[in-house]
Amino acid sequence: MRIAIVAPLVTAIREPQLGGSQAIVADLATGLQSRGHEVHVYAASGSEIPGVTVIDSGVDASSLAGLLYRHGRSPASDARAADRAFATVYAAIRSGSYDVVHNHAFDPPAIRLASSLLAPVVHTLHLPPDPEMARALAESRGSDNPPIIATVSAPAAQAWRALASVDVILPDGVPVDRIPWSITGGDGVIFAGRFSPEKGADDAIAIAREAGVRIDLYGEPYDPEYAQAHVFSHSGEAGVSIHGGLIRSELWRRMADASAVLCPAQWEEPFGMVAAEAQAAGTPVIAYRRGALSEIIIDGQTGFLTPPDDVAGAARALKAVSRITRAKCRKHAVADLSLEASLAAHERLYRTLRPRVEVNRPA
Repeated sequence: MRIAIVAPLVTAIREPQLGGSQAIVADLATGLQSRGHEVHVYAASGSEIPGVTVIDSGVDASSLAGLLYRHGRSPASDARAADRAFATVYAAIRSGSYDVVHNHAFDPPAIRLASSLLAPVVHTLHLPPDPEMARALAESRGSDNPPIIATVSAPAAQAWRALASVDVILPDGVPVDRIPWSITGGDGVIFAGRFSPEKGADDAIAIAREAGVRIDLYGEPYDPEYAQAHVFSHSGEAGVSIHGGLIRSELWRRMADASAVLCPAQWEEPFGMVAAEAQAAGTPVIAYRRGALSEIIIDGQTGFLTPPDDVAGAARALKAVSRITRAKCRKHAVADLSLEASLAAHERLYRTLRPRVEVNRPA
């Protein structure tokens, strides 16, 4: 099959990836290509996915910086810039004769403008429900080319169905065969993810401090005000080390060397890529029971889930982490969280789709 993947244009798709949606776009493209499909990824300038054709959209991600997701806040970007960006992308896609177009961008213009395509369209919703996105999805449902709407977990689907129809769940997955794991681990803990309120880096620091363990934080100042006030303000404190984002292969190695990974999410986590990667590395996860984290982590077997915002409870769980068998974490990731299973689910869906008219291949 010829598959066009539309990446989020608010960031370039390259290591170190800014977030889970960027990572899964790269992994899906690589995996589908390895399964014999011809994959083209339409992305912001500067994007790179080894082994995959990445088509430069001509969009400078910084021009859409106001569209970066801010939990609980509305985007501050000029909507016309997003309209122009996605109009350019879809104009290029129309000339490409694809069997399926799969959009991963979380922007209303990406939804509305895709309805003009002849190829079947899938929209995957990587973020929590948003009224403006729901309106765009409803409009696209009434078009001549109604899309398939997907979420990345059952809890995300349940949340979205209060605002919009959801057709299918396409769970994310992690490349377990590329992630090294350790049967022993070390004595420190890790937080990995963007430094923004919904990921809970400040709670991770508080949990580690209360448990009396060293913490390393890896991420980028996605939300500069939050990062300065709640993360970088801890620089120099005993037991707290703050680092920039890492390429994933290096992050996985450090996860494997940690005693636990902390995921104290402040939102209803749509999937939980870091939690899945940690378990693939054999490392237990301490997380708040929010969103899909209750699906990703087996409470008491591959980590511990505590009530949301319960720093003291999470610290107690961290002190008990030696009760978790690291081999069980790895086994769970291999059996239930693998990229291969996600790829198979995508292929099954794609094979059911038909274009509005017969797609004419270029000679």
